[in-house]
Amino acid sequence: MRMAAIDKIMQFSGNFEPAHIATPRQDTNSLLAHSELIKKSQSGVIDLYFLGDSITRRWGTSDSIWSTLFQHWQQTFWGWNAANFGWGGDCTQHILWRIQNGELESVQPKVIVLLAGTNNIGMGHSASEVARGIGAILDVCLQKAPQTVIVLMGIFPRNDQTEYKCVVQDTNQLLEQFHDGERIHYLNINHLLTDEQGDLSELFTLDGLHLTLEGYRVWGSALIPLLSSVLGPKCENDFSPPPTGDPSLRV
Repeated sequence: MRMAAIDKIMQFSGNFEPAHIATPRQDTNSLLAHSELIKKSQSGVIDLYFLGDSITRRWGTSDSIWSTLFQHWQQTFWGWNAANFGWGGDCTQHILWRIQNGELESVQPKVIVLLAGTNNIGMGHSASEVARGIGAILDVCLQKAPQTVIVLMGIFPRNDQTEYKCVVQDTNQLLEQFHDGERIHYLNINHLLTDEQGDLSELFTLDGLHLTLEGYRVWGSALIPLLSSVLGPKCENDFSPPPTGDPSLRV
């Protein structure tokens, strides 16, 4: 197992849902969104698969409130058949459940971009617990999509809960251990998003956690060289499925 090194230093507190054990969200809206994401995975062509929580989701959603972000998504990824499988509020255990239960069954992406773990940190998981959860996600992705290349993002800094600043840093040090330069590429862009104090710059964050359009521009620019090396040049046409949104926002 890929998590052997992490297991040696892992001491689970026992106070929360384990970060590495697949756990479904129980609310109706999340379950409905999950069913729609399964349908999305079964339609169109998906070569570039984004997986994560709300930071990922807002970039490629059909929700009108984030339409400016979606325009940038299309400008950045059109021609690579990109689809977004982020869902707001998810911890690693919830993402793990989603990909074990349909969202990665009907698709063989060439690249998976994974950003996860900040919600675990916000609920009190330790760095080793979060790393173990992300390691479990990586294992499932590699099992279900054996030809994929995974871009594992370092967790972005967060200003809304400054007491977790060191946990983010410690988690990212553990995540870097997953990098092998072949199947898994670790990408940390925090130095591009932060000020001299190591906090998210006001230019790049809406609320101390989520990114502004400028923040997504930084993320997109950092991804392009690696995506180009794996996917090649963009095609003139794009066959990705239509974006999905938050069911609760629909009238």
